Amino acid sequence: MTRRPATRRIVRLTPDVLEALGEAGVRCRWCCWWELDAVRRGGLDEEDCAAEKDAWLSVVLREWGSCGRVVFVDDAPVGYVCYAPPGLVPGAAALPTAPVSADAVLLTTAFVAPEYAGGGLGRILVQAMARDLIERGGIRAVEAFGARASPGGCVVSAEFLARVGFKTRRDHPRTPRLRMDLRSALTWRDEVEAALERLVGVVRPPTPALRRDGQRPATHTTPDVG
Repeated sequence: MTRRPATRRIVRLTPDVLEALGEAGVRCRWCCWWELDAVRRGGLDEEDCAAEKDAWLSVVLREWGSCGRVVFVDDAPVGYVCYAPPGLVPGAAALPTAPVSADAVLLTTAFVAPEYAGGGLGRILVQAMARDLIERGGIRAVEAFGARASPGGCVVSAEFLARVGFKTRRDHPRTPRLRMDLRSALTWRDEVEAALERLVGVVRPPTPALRRDGQRPATHTTPDVG
């Protein structure tokens, strides 16, 4: 019997989709590292952080608009990107290469489930983000903090960022700040459309997508998103 191809779709990050990420076991659901400064994060447990993240997402959606894209494989979310104006991301101030440039949006998170890493979904998510920002107009660039020495935690791999078109804006041995000029991403529009079409035909990986099994990952890591 022939196995039907897995279906892929890209959706906007909304409160319901954020909840689905938690049900799938994505650790970011219980992390508010970007959304709160260190003082406000102090002493919060996972449930508190989840509530703070809900409140943050609601504020950003109301004041700025869509701030993320999520890729589903069949009915399971397996990766996402989150981005917002730097003024709405107080946690970024703790990084040594802050602040983000005044003309840029900040990409905070790029996550793909480990079993899907290396399959190009991370690039597709970044391209979907770029398409969203280009279509809004008035946004010149996206910046992101990269993790160089030991990628993981809440900071995206600097190597991944370089692969998808970011260039170093302010160097640092551990957490450089990188930038992607959206004018250079204008040529991505056709590529994004074609890539989203190809998602339908991507071969299903040998291991299943993340799903709810009652266990949360022990640590919050950001693998090579591919």
